[in-house]
Amino acid sequence: ETKTLKQCKDYIRPLFTLCKRREIEESLQNHLFNIVLYCEQGEFVKAHDAYLDVAIGRAAWPIGVTMVGIHARSGRAKIESANVAHVMNSELQRKYLTSVKRLMSFAQRVRVDVDPSKKVVNL
Repeated sequence: ETKTLKQCKDYIRPLFTLCKRREIEESLQNHLFNIVLYCEQGEFVKAHDAYLDVAIGRAAWPIGVTMVGIHARSGRAKIESANVAHVMNSELQRKYLTSVKRLMSFAQRVRVDVDPSKKVVNL
C-alpha cells in the first residue's frame, strides 16, 4: 500500500461519514454526483470541469485593486455565495476533494476503453 493510497483513504473517510449521516451540503452533493456520473460514463473532461467547479467555483476573481473609488462597482455584485468554492470552507473539505481528484485520475488511467479525446491530459 503506497503512501498516496493510504493518505487518500484517510482523507476521504470524513466524506463517507458525512454521506452516511446524510449531512453533506446539497450543492456539494450535486457536484460529487455529477463527477461520479461523468466518470462512470467515461466523460473525464466533463468530470474534470465539474471538479473545478466545486474546487475553485465560478465566482468572479477580482484582480488588482478592487475598491479605488467611493462608488460601488457593478461587477462587485457578481461575487455571490452561490459561486464561492467549497474547497475554501475548511481544511477537511480541501482534503477530501483532493482525494476525489486522485480517484478521478486513477479511474481515467484504468479505463483503457475510453477515447483519448474524453480524457484529461496531465502534463
